[in-house]
Amino acid sequence: MKKHNFNSGPSILPQEVLEQASQAILNFNNIGLSLLEIGHRTSWFLEVIDEAKALVKELMNLNDDYEVLFLHGGATTQFMQVPMNLLNVHDTAAYCDDGIWGHKAIQEAALFGKLHIAASSKDRNYTYINKEYSIPSHSKYLHITTNNTVEGTQWHQFPKTTVPLVADMSSDIFSRNLNFNQFSLIYAGAQKNMGAAGVNVVVVKKSLLQNLEKPIPAILDYRNHIKANSVLNTPPVFAIYVSLLTLRWIKKEGGLDEMEKRNNRKANLLYQTIDSLPLFHCPINKEDRSKMNAVFFIKDEAIQNEFLETCKENGMVGVKGYRTVGGIRVSMYNALPYKSVEAFCDVAKDFSNKRG
Repeated sequence: MKKHNFNSGPSILPQEVLEQASQAILNFNNIGLSLLEIGHRTSWFLEVIDEAKALVKELMNLNDDYEVLFLHGGATTQFMQVPMNLLNVHDTAAYCDDGIWGHKAIQEAALFGKLHIAASSKDRNYTYINKEYSIPSHSKYLHITTNNTVEGTQWHQFPKTTVPLVADMSSDIFSRNLNFNQFSLIYAGAQKNMGAAGVNVVVVKKSLLQNLEKPIPAILDYRNHIKANSVLNTPPVFAIYVSLLTLRWIKKEGGLDEMEKRNNRKANLLYQTIDSLPLFHCPINKEDRSKMNAVFFIKDEAIQNEFLETCKENGMVGVKGYRTVGGIRVSMYNALPYKSVEAFCDVAKDFSNKRG
């Protein structure tokens, strides 16, 4: 049985990307070597880096004020690398606390400077985006998490501020068309919408990196990675290549306008179905619901495991909610076909008719 992959990350990838990546492991571009064997500073791989960087800038419509980096690790690494590169010891950074990942970013940033909580939605268990924020004018930057994978919320309108805007876009990057030039720094783990686990993409405005007064480890300094074209040390070669293949796929399929159209269609079907079934309850503010990760609950918790087992029997994986939240989570990233959301909705309706 072909699985319906609702995993939140690592998550579904386009089938053609998987096929191309598997071929590259055996024989990369017909050079007679595996992708896993080639040197990271050879022209073979530098062409991969250069094309991937160019595609990021093209899809985001960014000008030459920005640099694109492909760095080791997940977005959690950026929780400390961002303030390390942007904050001097007496500087203040503003953060929005809208979920578990934003909260973790706050904890890391506190190690490098002063923190101001611009807004928090913790008072209602992160079931909404608090838009009543206060941003001190002297803040070096304002940090937001554009999509909260665990809690199921998403920013649909961004703060208007003169302070540089920094965004963790790990779970909704390349899922919609935005004015990306309103951000001074964007980072994202690749393993949701743009490739395999093991690499971050960092998009940074070069002017943001000019006023660091403190020494930091060379390997963590964005400026060093810019000078070295993301090959300061051995990069995650395979993960970067899968990102390139995924970026090519996004462009071929119609770019971010097409991704947004598809994702809106999937999310609308899912939420309309859940809202129509009395058995289910979605506590997230409607205006703040994520189009990437729908989080909801069965009102009768006693039959939740039965529903999860029914999903499993129907080839659906990854629908159990995050361990600290519980419930059900349906992740609808770019590569998830509409028919998978239809299949889930059919199962939900059938289960509700039998048990509701």
